[in-house]
Amino acid sequence: MSASKFNTAKIRKADLKKKGYLWHFGDCLDLMDQIPDESVQLIVTSPPYGIKKEYEKEHTLADVLSFQEELIEECFRALKPDGSICWQVGNFVDGEGGEKVPWDILLYKSFRRLGLKLRNRIIWHYEHGMHARHFFSGRYETILWFTKSDDYYFHLDSVRVPQKQPTKRFYKGPRKGEISSHPLGKNPGDVWKITNIKNGHPEKIADGHPCQYPLKLVERLVTSMSRPGDIVLDPFGGVASTLVGAIKHGRIGIGAEINKKYYRLGEERVEKAAAEMRAFSKLKKADRPTSLDSIL
Repeated sequence: MSASKFNTAKIRKADLKKKGYLWHFGDCLDLMDQIPDESVQLIVTSPPYGIKKEYEKEHTLADVLSFQEELIEECFRALKPDGSICWQVGNFVDGEGGEKVPWDILLYKSFRRLGLKLRNRIIWHYEHGMHARHFFSGRYETILWFTKSDDYYFHLDSVRVPQKQPTKRFYKGPRKGEISSHPLGKNPGDVWKITNIKNGHPEKIADGHPCQYPLKLVERLVTSMSRPGDIVLDPFGGVASTLVGAIKHGRIGIGAEINKKYYRLGEERVEKAAAEMRAFSKLKKADRPTSLDSIL
């Protein structure tokens, strides 16, 4: 199956497993037409905000909202019953006056109307960006985590972070004197301090996407909300960071990108990630070291 050409048949998971990913050049709704009902475990994406980035066409707030609502309906259709949607958004900037309209507030009802339930409004905090003069500089965006049902998949242990007080003990009760903190670490909470990708960042792609995702952000979502072998979808693929994070952790990545330059950069990244995973699989079969980081 070509990564950029489709027929009218639905995508088959058996075909995807052979390659490990599908990277589509074109409109995300064209890709969604090929995805079977209830086949995707996790959707991680960051739609255009309408803030006149180089990759955005100029649209009204109503136009952008209408398009996102259409896509959200398609994502709901494709999502498995125990699946999750992580919709990462910032603000719409309205007109020359610069009034900010938070996308997460605008979109909440669009998700709830379909029966999706909000589990977390995650704050992604970063410390680099434009320096404002007439208001406080923006240093966060939000990730709306919705699930399709109350019986959803979530694996906290895979994303725990180091305890601040790993030797803290119970001071009273039947367990007095025992270590009170979880041995695998603590819950990372809903405020994530993860550096965004700007010039000088080791993941930065030269002449690449201005809003490239950090892999650490993607990997926390992928490993906690999907299982190895599951399908992870990003309708707005950019330079394929979601797919790279999915492939690296043994998931099947599917994504679309309509900008030819970003598509080609993403294609190089997913091909490299898939090749590394194939090499990793060969090492595992040969009973060699099982850490992927050892061959990256």
